[in-house]
Amino acid sequence: GEEKKDRLSLLAELANLDPQPESVPINALVPVEGTPLENNEKVDGIAFVRVVATARVLMPKAMVRLSAGRTEMSEELQTLCFLAGANSIFLGDKLLTTPNPDKDEDSVLLKKLGLRNIHPDEARSAQGREASPAASGA
Repeated sequence: GEEKKDRLSLLAELANLDPQPESVPINALVPVEGTPLENNEKVDGIAFVRVVATARVLMPKAMVRLSAGRTEMSEELQTLCFLAGANSIFLGDKLLTTPNPDKDEDSVLLKKLGLRNIHPDEARSAQGREASPAASGA
């Protein structure tokens, strides 16, 4: 299983790359039956927000992307993630094995938060600047 030190170690490893990654997806465990992690406990919501905040501090120019597991996150938890430094989500029907929230649900949440959806090309052109108050949909 994954421990707090494992998550921090991975973020430190990414932050020490030269150049740092442009995109840092942060996934919440979605236990899938028949996989080695099917019985693992999910990471606590506050611990998840701390991972997002740590990624933002260590990699200020990266697109910190809320990724797998968002369908099981409350609006409040996703909001905390955006406030902690997430600035991107993946839009569309499905990530590798798990569904994404409905695009309309994402649009409503972004609007509530005063964020706007930007095209991935616009997000790439924003690289090199500090994290923006827009959510990139990839």
